[in-house]
Amino acid sequence: MLGETVVGTNLEGRVPGIDWKKNGRTLVLAISTQCHFCQESTPFYRKLRGAVGSGLKTVAVLPQPVSTAQQYLEGAGVHVDQIKQVTMGDIGVRGTPTLFLVNGAGAVTKVWVGKLAPEQEEQVLTALGKG
Repeated sequence: MLGETVVGTNLEGRVPGIDWKKNGRTLVLAISTQCHFCQESTPFYRKLRGAVGSGLKTVAVLPQPVSTAQQYLEGAGVHVDQIKQVTMGDIGVRGTPTLFLVNGAGAVTKVWVGKLAPEQEEQVLTALGKG
């Protein structure tokens, strides 16, 4: 188990099947189908996809099986590039939802935890270059 993920934490090899180098910048959504804050955040996640366009990869990581996660995200209208099943403790997530911005070396450059207030959502969009 990893300590809590903070800026500078390297996720290289912690989420199987993600090529951080190839992705360049990646937004990781650490969410759960069982989390009401995640459900309340879905309008923002839908907005993110439209805001970031194709210049940024998005990956949803959930503790549930990928098929369950896929159904959940499709039902919520949230589109991501990849969906992975992970144990949250393995990537240093103590609570969902958590968003990470990860660079091409697999290092975390920004972290946002919990259901975001409107001003925090603006900070995310600004950090993604679309504020």
